[in-house]
Amino acid sequence: MTAYRARLTDADIRRLIKAGDDDDRAAAAHKLCRSMDRDDLTEADRAAAQKILRVLAEDAAELVRRALVVTLKASDLVPRDVARRLAADIDSIALPLIGACPAFTDDDLIEIVRAGAPLRQAAVASRPRVSRDVADVLAEVGCEAAVRTLAANDNADLSEAALGRVVDRFGASGEVVAAVAYRRVLPLEITERLVALASDAVREHLLTRHALAPEAAIRLAEFSRERATVDLVDQAAASPDLTRFVAQLSARKALTASLLLRALARGQMTFVEHGLAELAGTPHSRAWLMVHDAGPLGLKAIYDRAGLPPRLFQAFRAGVDVWRELQAEGADTTGEVFREQMLQRFLTQRPNVSRDDLAYLLERLDRPAEPGAARAVAAA
Repeated sequence: MTAYRARLTDADIRRLIKAGDDDDRAAAAHKLCRSMDRDDLTEADRAAAQKILRVLAEDAAELVRRALVVTLKASDLVPRDVARRLAADIDSIALPLIGACPAFTDDDLIEIVRAGAPLRQAAVASRPRVSRDVADVLAEVGCEAAVRTLAANDNADLSEAALGRVVDRFGASGEVVAAVAYRRVLPLEITERLVALASDAVREHLLTRHALAPEAAIRLAEFSRERATVDLVDQAAASPDLTRFVAQLSARKALTASLLLRALARGQMTFVEHGLAELAGTPHSRAWLMVHDAGPLGLKAIYDRAGLPPRLFQAFRAGVDVWRELQAEGADTTGEVFREQMLQRFLTQRPNVSRDDLAYLLERLDRPAEPGAARAVAAA
């Protein structure tokens, strides 16, 4: 251990081994642990360092054990036996280690969770990585605070079954529902369940961030006015299977001229193409050709074949023209910037649309854009 002596003075070592004052021994333990963690250790040095950690872990002074934990809580230098010993210590020592130490196995963490101490369950749930097996047990037996922490941890591998169990147990807790709702990825079934449980703000996040199954989106869009409703234009844009989505809309008589016009005004051209194809009973590839490559009469032909009202055709014509202009200018037709530009330019055409549609479009225009989108639109 001569490498350590190079970094520690004889006084440091005497303080660590012989000092009767807890503060002195804790300071020496902190310095030694920090030195160990920074060194590039050989196997022999590593084994020697771990022997020292075993001695420190059994020190009678809480300050010494805490110095070890605070300094090395996330270090791979701590051996498993030391980690398990300290995990059984008082909370001020155990919790930092439980929340970060890589030495614990899944079985160790599951044992901690099943022991039932709420603060320790929450420490497991907050770890930089929580495996699926550990997350399953937390979802099953964890206290509310631990489950909320788990749901808010996007590095926790939560299966659909575990998320379902979380909703079953804590669906009445607004904080748990919100934590689940704000996860980066959610299964469709969980999203649909949360929509009915969440607050208005959380529900709006769910409906704009996560796609719903077509049947659920249509059903929720038909909710009474006192509840926040699904914007089918947003849901169409998020749908991974537009053909199925528009088929469901059509079957429920929800694939209307108004819906298509709103989507067009917001730049959702692919949805409009699929909608026209569905209503006209023609493949999407043919509908695309008629909208984009069939000359001035192609759009009119597919529009009439879809059975849409003649009074709205000029508004559709204006929308398609604006979309083409922006595309020709090099706009990225898939981004938020494009949707803002499309809506602004469409409304400057003074389209002949219904009062409800105009109110919808103005309300969408009035919504705060993402900061980056707002700057780009202003520059355009």
